[in-house]
Formats: sequence, C-alpha cells, structure tokens
Amino acid sequence: MAAAAFQDRNQPDWATGALILSDGSVLWGHGIGAKGVVVGEVCFNTSLTGYQEILTDPSYAGQIITFTFPHIGNVGTNPEDIETTVPAALGCVIRAKITDPSSWRAVEHLDTWLKSIDMVGLAGVDTRRLTRYIRDSGSPNGAIAHQPDAPINAATLQAAASDWPGLEGADLAKNVSCTRAHDWTETTWVLGEGYGVLEKPTRHVVAVDFGAKRNILRSLAGLGCKMTVVPATATADDVLRYEPDGVFLSNGPGDPAATGEYAVPMIKGVLNAGVPTFGICLGHQMLCLALGAKTRKMHHGHRGANHPVKDLTTGKVEITSQNHGFVVIEDSLPGNVEMTHQSLFDGTLEGIRVTDASVFSVQYHPEASPGPRDSHYLFGRFVAMIDGQD
Repeated sequence: MAAAAFQDRNQPDWATGALILSDGSVLWGHGIGAKGVVVGEVCFNTSLTGYQEILTDPSYAGQIITFTFPHIGNVGTNPEDIETTVPAALGCVIRAKITDPSSWRAVEHLDTWLKSIDMVGLAGVDTRRLTRYIRDSGSPNGAIAHQPDAPINAATLQAAASDWPGLEGADLAKNVSCTRAHDWTETTWVLGEGYGVLEKPTRHVVAVDFGAKRNILRSLAGLGCKMTVVPATATADDVLRYEPDGVFLSNGPGDPAATGEYAVPMIKGVLNAGVPTFGICLGHQMLCLALGAKTRKMHHGHRGANHPVKDLTTGKVEITSQNHGFVVIEDSLPGNVEMTHQSLFDGTLEGIRVTDASVFSVQYHPEASPGPRDSHYLFGRFVAMIDGQD
C-alpha cells in the first residue's frame, strides 16, 4: 500500500498527533496521553475488552499497539487491572476519541492514566485501514508523535522509523524482568473481595520472569503454589537451588533466539534435572529451542483475545488470548516432542509436550487477563503434573 493511501503529509490545522510509518505513510489524529515521540513496531490487537491489561503486558515492549475495537477508554482505568508496575508498550493508536468513563470500577480517565505512565497515544485514526495495511504488508516500523505545541515533521519521523532496528534479534526480556528473586503470594481477584493471599502453599514453583504478567503468577498461587520469581538471567543453578517442585517459564517480549542465548542453557539444566516444566509464550518458544526446535518471526503475529486454538489431544477448541510475533517451526520439533495445540486461524503451532518427560508449553496466555478463561485448565494440568497425576 503506497503512502498516498493514507492522508496527506501536510499537517491539518486540527491535528495534534500523527503516526508515520517507515514507508512514508502518514495518519494524522488527535494526540492523547503523554506528549512526545516514540519509535517502534506497529501491531494490532483484536480484543474487545481489557485495554488496560493489554497496555501493561510486558510482552509489548518495543511496540505501538493499534486497537481494532473502536471504543477504547470507555470504562476508564483502575489500579487493579494492571499487569506490571512500569508498562513496556511504547504507545497506542485508537479509533474514537476517549469518552468519559462508564464503569463502577473506574478510578481514572484513560487519558489521565496514559499521562501518569508517560505513554504516547493517538486517537481519531482510521484503524480499519491501518489494520488491513499491517495484515497485508506485515508489522511496520513507525513513529507516533503527540505534539500539540509544535509542528510535526513527517519526513524526520519517517527517517526515525526507517532507522529503527526492529524486534528480530532483539533481547528485550532483560528490560522487563525483575532484577532480583522474590516471593509472590497474591491470588486471583474475587468480586467484592479483591485479590487474595496464599497462606498455606502445598507445592513450590519457581517462575522465571521474562516479562511475566501478574495474573499468571496469581493463577498459580491460587492453586496452592508458593511462587518464587527469579530474573530472566537466572542460571540453572539459581533455579534449582530452591529445590522447586515445578518450574514455570513466563511470557515476554522480543526474539526468543536472542533471549535464548542465556535462557536456553538454563532451561536445558532444568530439563536435565527432571523438574516438571511449563512454559507460555516466550517461555514456550525458548523451551522449544532448548529441546532442539527453531523459531521464526511471523508476518504480523497473533494479538487478541479471540484466537481459536484446537487441543489436538482432546479435540476441543478453546478461544485464547494471544500476544506473540514469533512462532516455533513445527517441522523442526525433535522426535520426542509432539504438537498438542494448533491455531485454527493459520495452522501454526500453539502447544507442545515432551513424550518422555513432564514438560509442556503453549504459545498463548491462559491466565484470562484479559479475556477468555477457556485455557485456565492448563494451570491445573501443570499442578497435576507436579503432583504426579499426569
């Protein structure tokens, strides 16, 4: 799609913000959130709900999120629905102007909250056209600007987008991981009660934090798992010294091959020790690398809370929440690893298990934050594996 397919490069009088892609395409709009300019990969998310959880998902490091659902911000924001303290997403692009919040749980207007976390946003954009562009041409580099007090130079921002190195080969897990080991005891949210606290754990799980969402840790703690969270750079000795009953490999951003330079040796050490292991998203990809498989960057990735996945072991279809731009190559799986889940959108690999060990993983997010709880059973499957029932 040529640059002319989008709007004129001359800034309209009403525009206070813009998204400029590396090919010169320009989308003018109204700036929201923090003022400034950020450069990253532009992607789209098809979720109908959960924008606050999406914007605080560490897996979005280095990315500008386009929401395909037009009404973002209409339920406001609150301190309970964040997935990390310091959001890693660079910015957001939405269709409609933000309306006043209409939810009993709202504490703050989305625009106010975006300013508080220093995130640049853009409203009033033809997100359908932008989504089609990404779907057809792949995820482009782009620069998003919110400059109400100064002209926006499209040529300068196009050059910045063109020069941005991209996510392939990028190790971003270090940027979003915790910096030291810590315990996690908070359990899942209950209406009228808020989040609970695990008081009597029945098993011990070490979670390797490549950019873990909080609700993943809550989901495991809610099943009686004492959670010890360790940094992405932890070694096998660091993990195994806790004598865990199980090891969890979290989600995270960036290229699995890049992060795998230090994470794969750790995972191999855990596997050699025979500890039951469960991985999701980036953790799934690097587990597969440790097992001998390969990964590749996708054309435009999977991002949304409405992705159908078939469990090949049961024949059931689950609607899943996903956020990934890389995928494991099915044909590269070794003989003792079988595919257990498959995307019904494009047929790509969505889950594996090791046939001769207590090890499995999935490409998507089973913690339901935001959206569907169809895959929550996977946490129970992991606990059953730890307990020797699977």
